[in-house]
Amino acid sequence: MAKQYKTLYPVKYYRDYVAHNIRPDGREFDHYRPVILNSDSISNLEGSAIAKIGKTTVICGIKAEFCQPKPDKPNEGFLIPNLDLPPLCSPKFKSGPPSDQAQAATKVIDDIITNSECIDLTDLCIHKEKLAWCLYTDLICLDHDGAIIDASLLALFTALKNVRLPSVEYDAALDNKIVNLEQWHHLKLHCTPVSSTFAIFEDVIFMDPTAEEESLCQGIITVVTKNDKICSILKPGGATIAEPNLLDCVKMSTARSKLLTKLMETASEESKDEPMYMPPKLEVLSA
Repeated sequence: MAKQYKTLYPVKYYRDYVAHNIRPDGREFDHYRPVILNSDSISNLEGSAIAKIGKTTVICGIKAEFCQPKPDKPNEGFLIPNLDLPPLCSPKFKSGPPSDQAQAATKVIDDIITNSECIDLTDLCIHKEKLAWCLYTDLICLDHDGAIIDASLLALFTALKNVRLPSVEYDAALDNKIVNLEQWHHLKLHCTPVSSTFAIFEDVIFMDPTAEEESLCQGIITVVTKNDKICSILKPGGATIAEPNLLDCVKMSTARSKLLTKLMETASEESKDEPMYMPPKLEVLSA
């Protein structure tokens, strides 16, 4: 009976739970789902990782190739993210060209990378105007159950922490590259942005919403932090949010980002066969 009631009256179903200060999955409003990270999941790539937040699962693979720098930026390489939302991850996505949501999410991820200044693209330049590294970061969602930006950033930056590039010598006169496979270096990250997504459901805020909660809410907010500071706040339309509630979102996001950053660092140091786990409950989240 409860399943039929939920199907017929989904909003009323959620209101009944909210009236008792709890969500249908048993979480309180300010609690997030379990997080699992696995680093170096794919051995034939320069960097890879799998991130899982609840059921939402994203795998990231990074492939490095040689390229020529742009004429207007002769001493910079490239970092090109791309998020794929295939029909495999959710029935609301169809096969064919990238969906609008996939393109919008890819643009958000690219903006976060640029605005956070997490990577100095000059580190990817091998020889000015002639040769540079291009890092293709492909993100594939295997299961979409909300907070796709959060899971994508976790997978992306865990993979970037493990990128190793060989030493390259370039002879501009002969246009000859010499790759030394005995000398490798890690990609330098200046910071690791972490995001937390919130859903506005009438007069309450859900932290780390599921796909169902996102579909029923009146607005979505994604708070991105780096080094305990706000990097960006994304709110694509929807209902307005009061300033005290927004400050609560920032506070919760900052507290969670410390744990997620530590989780990424630990996952990068551990064996790829031992995924790292963070329990769902978070202390000091109440406003």
